[in-house]
Amino acid sequence: MDKFTVLESVAAPLRIINIDTDMIIPKQYLKTIKRTGLGTGLFSEMRYREDGSENPDFVLNQPAYRNAKILVAGDNFGCGSSREHAPWALLDYGIRCVISTSFADIFYNNCFQNGILPIKVSPEDLEKLFDDASRGANATLTIDLERQEIRGPDGGSITFDIDPFKKHCMLNGLDGIGLTMEKATAIDSFEKKLSERAWA
Repeated sequence: MDKFTVLESVAAPLRIINIDTDMIIPKQYLKTIKRTGLGTGLFSEMRYREDGSENPDFVLNQPAYRNAKILVAGDNFGCGSSREHAPWALLDYGIRCVISTSFADIFYNNCFQNGILPIKVSPEDLEKLFDDASRGANATLTIDLERQEIRGPDGGSITFDIDPFKKHCMLNGLDGIGLTMEKATAIDSFEKKLSERAWA
């Protein structure tokens, strides 16, 4: 998993509440267990028309936001089913951070396991961020995880809370496997002692 330290990017404003995991990645894309290739299906029912062409009104299809790595979204992002394909699709598209007032618990935790930083802010701060994001390519946000700070294009900043353990994992690029590998020496030592005891 890639480390998350400081991210600077245009932020795409998605002013929709209750975006569920089926909207993030529709069920027809769930046939794979690979984490790659799902970016094309991200928000597909909003991104594409029935004939398969792009919907020019959808935010990620607009030139200013095509390379956005930050998503500013409405309340209760990631609700619905627990499908892990949702953060996979976001990451494969290039989204590394989602900012909202609230997230569904399972989606929130899945983001951390996949290298996406979900940030909870107050409704007032979300409005400020929507305003910044609406300026398009002329305004970038900087997410500083170590300082727990979102810096806007005008020099203002918003602080956010995060669980210290989750912060440690993100800063060091540690998912569940990475955390286990940190203990490899202790595990090997234990296994060796156990083996010696069995043959004694």
